[in-house]
Amino acid sequence: MFNSSNLLNCVLFPIVKPNYSKLNRQLENKVIVITGTSYGIGESLVNLLANIQCHLILVARTHDKLINIQQSLAHKKAKIDIFSVDLRESEQLDNLMTNLQRYSVDILINNAGKSICRPILQSLSRMHDFDRTMKLNYYAPVKLCLALIPHLQRNQGQIINVSAINVLLAPTANWAAYQASKTAFDQWLNCARPELENQKIKVSTAYLPLVKTRMIEPTKIYKRFPALQADEAAAIICRLLQTKKHQYKPWWTIIVQLASLFFNNIWVKLNRYFLKKKL
Repeated sequence: MFNSSNLLNCVLFPIVKPNYSKLNRQLENKVIVITGTSYGIGESLVNLLANIQCHLILVARTHDKLINIQQSLAHKKAKIDIFSVDLRESEQLDNLMTNLQRYSVDILINNAGKSICRPILQSLSRMHDFDRTMKLNYYAPVKLCLALIPHLQRNQGQIINVSAINVLLAPTANWAAYQASKTAFDQWLNCARPELENQKIKVSTAYLPLVKTRMIEPTKIYKRFPALQADEAAAIICRLLQTKKHQYKPWWTIIVQLASLFFNNIWVKLNRYFLKKKL
């Protein structure tokens, strides 16, 4: 049966799968740290990489879910260690960084993230919304990178940041906390990239569109939008692991970026219009 939604997804998000045979050879015996692995993209990525003879270090808040993942993949080729950590908590993050020094890390995949959609006028007494998003989306990955750069330098490794296409586009009303925090780490990593690549550390960013995960469920309008499945997003990350390209972004991103640049005033007026309609 013809499905217009699936066709639109294929047009907007054509997925070029990695060469898994080559990926197997590249990642053999590599130590890979992945944050945000208990659900969504992270869990799907772990399921893909578990078929490779590598060492996966899974980081997430939900301890029981991490145990379940580890047990369900015990028969796979990958060795799996787990760390139940709330990356927003400084003491837990410091303990994680200390524990990671025991490993010779080859690859860091920053996947953990917090999304929030809330109007500024509903946030006047909610400074913790901004604090939490900055801690998880910016400070935590910066600290992890700083701790692991000596390992990555020694092993000529790779950093992959799982970002959002929003950071490349015009700011959107109600998304101040999320968009600012994701943009902050994106800018940090892009500024650090020349230094890191001079040290033979590859830097890659996946600028993903909407992905059907728990993160987008609270924003009801997103149910109508085209979106990737979590396993498709995981395949994109695997392709960055294989090709070591600087970035992934949908083919149409440049069109929207140019529109954001030339029609910014119109975009602001549209934001104001839709906000007034909701009142």
